[in-house]
Amino acid sequence: MEFQCTRIREVVLVRPRVFDDERGFFLETWQKRKFIEAGLGTEFVQDNHSRSIRRTLRGLHYQIQRPQGKLVSVIRGTVFDVAVDLRRSSSTFGQWVGDVLSDRNHWQLWIPPGFAHGFLVLSESADFVYKCTDYYTPEGERCIRWDDPELGITWPLEAGVEPIVSRKDAAAALLRDAECFP
Repeated sequence: MEFQCTRIREVVLVRPRVFDDERGFFLETWQKRKFIEAGLGTEFVQDNHSRSIRRTLRGLHYQIQRPQGKLVSVIRGTVFDVAVDLRRSSSTFGQWVGDVLSDRNHWQLWIPPGFAHGFLVLSESADFVYKCTDYYTPEGERCIRWDDPELGITWPLEAGVEPIVSRKDAAAALLRDAECFP
């Protein structure tokens, strides 16, 4: 596995080694020892899987109590995946990083606690899976608007096309009004 820090060094792009042949492929998606060696030693307690149709935008989600680190990947389709730094004490507070994750490149993104997360489906549909470092707690869940001008996320949407978002995501707070991390 190759571990590459992004512009926000705590968010790490993981590029697994893929073994392709005429039968298909094989890859290792997670190995505790390799993640520890890369400085990403953590325990996962929950795995999640979502399926979404083209133009679905989920996020930007986080938990203020029991913050979750997430190792995210796409097992079918293509998404544009985004992490936003919500740690007020960080020099990168309010900044974002994003990358395309797909079933072709097999890349993963490590998003540590203290970040909001979201993704936009670029293919007809996508199966998105992720490992979490803490349990989901509905009372701790928070959301920031995907189109907050202060964040300035460059979502790869066609001009004039709106994403499909949930009511909760459409009513999310702006960063300036959001509950963030110290």
